[in-house]
Amino acid sequence: MKLSLQLKLGQQLTMTPQLQQAIKLLQLSTLDLRQEIHQAIESNPMLEFIEDSVEEDSSHEETEIAPLDQSDRNEGLGNSQENLPDIEDSTWQEKIPNDLEVDSHWDDIYQTTPTIKSPQETENIDFETKSTITDTLRDHLLWQLNLTPFSELDISIAYAIIDAIDANGALTSEIDTIHADLSTELDVELDEVIAVLHRIQQFDPVGVGYKDLSECLLIQLNQYQDIEQVAGVENAKRIVKEHMDLLASQDYAELMRKTKLKQQDIKEAETIIKSLDPRPGSNISPPSTAYVVPDVVVSKQTDTGNWKVELNPDTTPKIRINDGYASLVKRADSSEDNSYLRNNLQEARWFIKSLQSRNETLMKVASRIVDHQKDFLEHGEEAMKPLVLHNIAEAVSMHESTISRVTTQKYMHTPRGIFELKYFFSSHVSTQDGGEFSSTAIRAIIKRIVAEENIRKPLSDNKITQILEAKGINVARRTIAKYRESLSIPPSNERKRLN
Repeated sequence: MKLSLQLKLGQQLTMTPQLQQAIKLLQLSTLDLRQEIHQAIESNPMLEFIEDSVEEDSSHEETEIAPLDQSDRNEGLGNSQENLPDIEDSTWQEKIPNDLEVDSHWDDIYQTTPTIKSPQETENIDFETKSTITDTLRDHLLWQLNLTPFSELDISIAYAIIDAIDANGALTSEIDTIHADLSTELDVELDEVIAVLHRIQQFDPVGVGYKDLSECLLIQLNQYQDIEQVAGVENAKRIVKEHMDLLASQDYAELMRKTKLKQQDIKEAETIIKSLDPRPGSNISPPSTAYVVPDVVVSKQTDTGNWKVELNPDTTPKIRINDGYASLVKRADSSEDNSYLRNNLQEARWFIKSLQSRNETLMKVASRIVDHQKDFLEHGEEAMKPLVLHNIAEAVSMHESTISRVTTQKYMHTPRGIFELKYFFSSHVSTQDGGEFSSTAIRAIIKRIVAEENIRKPLSDNKITQILEAKGINVARRTIAKYRESLSIPPSNERKRLN
């Protein structure tokens, strides 16, 4: 085997650290970007926030303060002491006692005046952003348990039952299983466990500790307080006990035949049942609200009628390079400290450049989206046009992966609401005249058709397909079913209602 040297030419794309940083910032959401900026400022002394107070202070003239010698200091100190009110030390000695009791408090010796905030300060407090601790359903039930007169044995049983209740209020274990677990340590009968369960089911919210949906609704119906609807409540109890499946399937004809009730009585009972809560425990500790900060704001200019696209200035804090630290960098110095400052200065410049590149790219993509979806902004979802990532990528001369990063977790504020940028992208369906129709627009049309249908005779998926074909839109029945399910619209047999 002979060894030899060969020379080859080739091209290779290398991901530099600066390019990796730009791509990373490009795909971050607003909240993640804020965190990234704060981390960069904490780690890099060359970066600093731009605050309004700093800009105001910079406008004032800087005065040089000369150091004072000892005589000047004494003279200045004497002048300052002359301006102060005369306070004798003896008066303070009389107010402060020599010895304080061990169990005494500050308020017992000195009377403090509560701080009264001005109305402007009170109005500026953002109570929604204050962190509060929300009690869980278990904490809420245990609080009521401590207020209920129970024996020690019943309290032990109640603890076991409450531990078996999930966040919606349902009993996750069979009552026999709970009794078997308690029997290993306590001498308890099954009837005692059932009796304690019935007491807990009367706690707030009424209906917790239920085994199935029928029991949950019956517990709430037993506590129904409307005296004027006594007959309707009794009919509702009967339907829940015996014919819950017929009510769920909207089979009113069979329901009237088996219950011997009139249509008006069925409708009244159904209204009462719908007013009940099938998951009573879910309202005790609701999920936390997620707030969305739009990255782009779109508004219509009244004078020209054009749509204006601009970045939200409140999304990211403004940063700059600290002039004080930057002035310490010496070009000809190769010391360790100077190298450290030079490297941080270069990183700070790249970070600011990456932020500017992110904003420019976001602005380009948002402007192209608005230009393409003007009809949506003017007329609504039914006027949405089909759009894919490739269309925007060609318009801004970028790769589709870059457009995907820009549109992920980025939001646009429009007169019709706040939407994620990916919302404006949708597949298309062919029309009879050879055109294209957006799937988002088809969903909006289906939603409108279902809202306008006769509730006694709902439209089937085949009928909706025929209506769309009459409009020139070719959509298969299974596609209609898929769009209907994505809109959380039940099938026609479950949408049937009584007048």
